[in-house]
Amino acid sequence: MVDNVPFTGPPYSGADPASLSRVTIRVLTLNIYSPGNPEWERRLPLLRAGIRALRPDLVALQEVVDPADLLEPGYHVAAHSGRSDDGVGALLASRWPIAAVHERDLHVTPRTTGFPWAAVVAAEIEAPDGRLLFVHHKPSYQRGWARERELQAVAAAGFAEELAPSVAHVILAGDFDDTPDSSSIRFWTGRQSLDGMSVRYEDTWEAVHGDAPGLTFDPRNPLVPTGSMPLDRGRRIDYVMVRSGTHGPTLDVVSCDLALAEPVDGVFASDHFGVIAELAAPERVPENE
Repeated sequence: MVDNVPFTGPPYSGADPASLSRVTIRVLTLNIYSPGNPEWERRLPLLRAGIRALRPDLVALQEVVDPADLLEPGYHVAAHSGRSDDGVGALLASRWPIAAVHERDLHVTPRTTGFPWAAVVAAEIEAPDGRLLFVHHKPSYQRGWARERELQAVAAAGFAEELAPSVAHVILAGDFDDTPDSSSIRFWTGRQSLDGMSVRYEDTWEAVHGDAPGLTFDPRNPLVPTGSMPLDRGRRIDYVMVRSGTHGPTLDVVSCDLALAEPVDGVFASDHFGVIAELAAPERVPENE
């Protein structure tokens, strides 16, 4: 684990916490399809405008080079320490101050070494309603690497459990590169154990939409069939989740939707659609142990 990864940003200048009766938290995850990929000059303004219009409080971005290209001023940023040779990596950002940043490497088998930013980064966020942990999980993406993603999920979940006692809530987000029925996502959502460990996180999309497909990597987007996976049939692989105790999640899922999922003048912002979720303290707190 690496602590105190550098982060940047001015002091939070948003609403006075005392004026908020029920604080909501808007969380976005989005794989932006890095600048070296097609249509970047046309996609960048769509990404910038789309992210800013959504006004997320917490953001997990993948395939990023320069966050200043995408985020409006005022965010605090913490990046995964690993980067590809072309500078591409992952980062998280918060409107609220970051008290500490922790990272754990997810190169869990020899064949994962070719993906330098496989890691989980967790930031302790000074949110208006109390300190929370925002966890950005980025496992290996390769098809057929279920074992690696299982090991990475277990490592990331254990890492979050180590940090969870010091915060009120744990919010998990990212491009997990696995579908809801996969072993790694079934582990995250409490449907099965892995390597003697079990956890349970509320999948915000499922909480709102049930088993609706919610594809985030969708061949109706022409950037998918013209990309490196031209035969992909469509998958839901991007998630926002909330850690649960024994009786349920610590935050209520107010809403969850796909983000940047429609073209503008025939251009899609990315080959992924984002996920935007709104969370709030529940009116009645689960009796978690």
